[in-house]
Amino acid sequence: MRLARPLRLLYVQVLLAMVLGMTLGHFWPPAGALLKPLSDAFVGLVRMMIAPIVFCTIVSGITSLASGKAIGRTIIQALALFYLLTAIALALGLVTAFALRPGAGMHVDVQHLDSSILAQYAKHAQERGLVAFGLSMIPETMLGAFEKGEVLPVLLLSLLFGFSLNSYPRAGRPVLALIDGVAQMLFRILAMIMRLAPLGAFGAMAFTVGRFGIRSVGSLGMLMVSFYVACLLFVALVLAPLARLHGFALWRLLRYMREELLIVLATSSTEPVLPRLIAKLEALGCDKGVVGLVLPAGYSFNLDGTAIYLTLASLFIAQACDVPLSAPQIATMLAVMLLTSKGAAGVSGSGLVALVATLTAIPDLPVAGVALLVGIDRFMSEARALTSVISNACAVIFVSLWEGACDRARLAQMLRAAAPGCPDGANDAATDTPA
Repeated sequence: MRLARPLRLLYVQVLLAMVLGMTLGHFWPPAGALLKPLSDAFVGLVRMMIAPIVFCTIVSGITSLASGKAIGRTIIQALALFYLLTAIALALGLVTAFALRPGAGMHVDVQHLDSSILAQYAKHAQERGLVAFGLSMIPETMLGAFEKGEVLPVLLLSLLFGFSLNSYPRAGRPVLALIDGVAQMLFRILAMIMRLAPLGAFGAMAFTVGRFGIRSVGSLGMLMVSFYVACLLFVALVLAPLARLHGFALWRLLRYMREELLIVLATSSTEPVLPRLIAKLEALGCDKGVVGLVLPAGYSFNLDGTAIYLTLASLFIAQACDVPLSAPQIATMLAVMLLTSKGAAGVSGSGLVALVATLTAIPDLPVAGVALLVGIDRFMSEARALTSVISNACAVIFVSLWEGACDRARLAQMLRAAAPGCPDGANDAATDTPA
């Protein structure tokens, strides 16, 4: 029996799976809590594909840019944009915390908090120094760059490989042809894996609701509301006007990315959608070289959702524990966050690691206060991931337009096709477009 057309769309399947997962987790919590392996398996399968796809995409992209000057300019523009967006996100989180004061009136005694649950986050936070972060980009071996699936070592290796192919274009043609062929096969494998996205979403939502439930929110609900408000304001007041300034509507881009956004929402991770975003942004008319450089870099350097979370959570702890902060202390905190917000993987739990790293560098705020957030971190990780992935998609388009490396007519056509009332055929084609 053939499914109705709406049910054949991936985003509809994911949405239905999320509803079923939440229903199961609510009415049968023990059963829902046991379904986390479904989500872990799906994320693991996609993560397996990230390193080789990023490598092939960046190498192919660098050879298409050809000019080392163009590559350097693209990287500098991307990093400047990343830091600008991060600074705005930090400031927005700060303003929201002062305006809504989510921690006011709690009067928490730090001595009564169980800081032992922070051990796993503190261990990772100690490894997040600037020097350690820089050294982590260098893999122990060339194949080691692919072993852990981390983006930065693969990014470094890809840049070196791409530059070497540009140095010997004639000898490098067979190698480049092989890489392009491998990339097409990898995207086909990814398309098969993505058919399991509804199953992964079902397991993730069943586990989240079954394990934590609505009652776990408790008195911390105001912090969650404040955080979601701040993320919505960032998208509406920062990204939407910037998109309009660059000649496209953000809401059309969000609809174009609806499948990816639902997967991020269900898994609380940006990693599963990285390969698909590469293909979709290229299908919008963005040059493959710009996409290959900017998007993977953004996954480590442009985590605006995490930036909002850091300022909001830090001030929440200060308000809840009745710790007054002066203007110089807040300025120092923001400077530290410009560093600690970088390099956090787009997975659930990374926000707490970045927060512990931040508070460790600021003696005025109690690190033990992070224990207040452990129970609800899962509920905020979705907003962190969604905000960051939307920001990175916008950043790729912005830099592509600056470089004159985006087909504006194709961009307008693809986004118009994704709007309500228009056929989805163009959007479906973009999903299957290989790099």
